[in-house]
Amino acid sequence: MRRGEFSIEEQAEIDEFLSGMSFGFLATTGEDGFPHITPLNYAYANGHVYFHGSYRGEKMKEIAAGKNVSFAVAKEFAIIPSYYSDPAMACPATAFFKSVHIRGEAELVKSLQEKAEALTALMRKLQPEGGYALISPDDPAYLPELKAVSVVRITIRELTAKFKFGQNWEEQKRVDVMEKLCERNRPDDEETAKMMRKYCPAHSDKNN
Repeated sequence: MRRGEFSIEEQAEIDEFLSGMSFGFLATTGEDGFPHITPLNYAYANGHVYFHGSYRGEKMKEIAAGKNVSFAVAKEFAIIPSYYSDPAMACPATAFFKSVHIRGEAELVKSLQEKAEALTALMRKLQPEGGYALISPDDPAYLPELKAVSVVRITIRELTAKFKFGQNWEEQKRVDVMEKLCERNRPDDEETAKMMRKYCPAHSDKNN
């Protein structure tokens, strides 16, 4: 589904997903014309994606040469074995996940205040327990660091999202797989079952 087609609730959930994740993949165009993929930590704040780094490096050269970029974030929740729904065929094997793909424009942030806000948003993800002084250009200890570090803002022009949790399955198949996930009880299995209930209203209605 594309941005502009989302309901208020769907957009809120996408925002929550992007805010909760801390790692994504930036795609720029290399000098040879091939896409250049860079894995990096990021922050999502005020409807923008931010990341930081050195002023030097390939990705910075590529952003300076052409500001159009793509950015992708994904989380795999659970692998679903084929034998959960078919005792013989391999075809039903799949994975449940959330993913967001962004196309936008990347540019260096010049405002020291915006840099501080972006880095603060990043620190909330990397160090939620705190334990550091407030990042501010008014702090003499931070001022030279804020000037030295590059912060890039991605302005989102197009966003697509896919949250796959068996929405197109028949009811009994969903029930069987949810039961098996709860029995398996690996990390995220219980959360996957919750997502299956959430994205399959027919099942949720029957179990409320």
